[in-house]
Amino acid sequence: MADRIPTDSPPSMASLLGGIVSDIQTLVRQEIQLAKTEMLREWDKAKTAAGSLAAGAAVLALGGFFLLMTIICVFHEVVGLPWWASFLIVGGVLTLIGLVLFFTGRSQAARVNVIPPQTAETMKENVEWIRNQT
Repeated sequence: MADRIPTDSPPSMASLLGGIVSDIQTLVRQEIQLAKTEMLREWDKAKTAAGSLAAGAAVLALGGFFLLMTIICVFHEVVGLPWWASFLIVGGVLTLIGLVLFFTGRSQAARVNVIPPQTAETMKENVEWIRNQT
């Protein structure tokens, strides 16, 4: 009859719940570590991309400057305008283009929502649901 009685008693409910809580804590720590690692990797990619963009913008600006100077020289030498008129024409055109771009960007920036509307609505629903649960 002794061989029918199990020698190992089944785990208690407290030890089962403790194991589940421990597993959940381990899983959460691992997920947080994974998120940190992925964010660092993406940050490194963003820094590299930003460096390339900055270098490209600097070279582009320098090239644009020399092209504008060439246009000014063409106005003076080929068209026969005085230097001041050549600079005035190029400066005026650039100012108009800049104003159009500035006001277009400003109107687009006014339509940007700092808090995404769908996320805000979902968060409100979640808070309301939690309030109703208590």
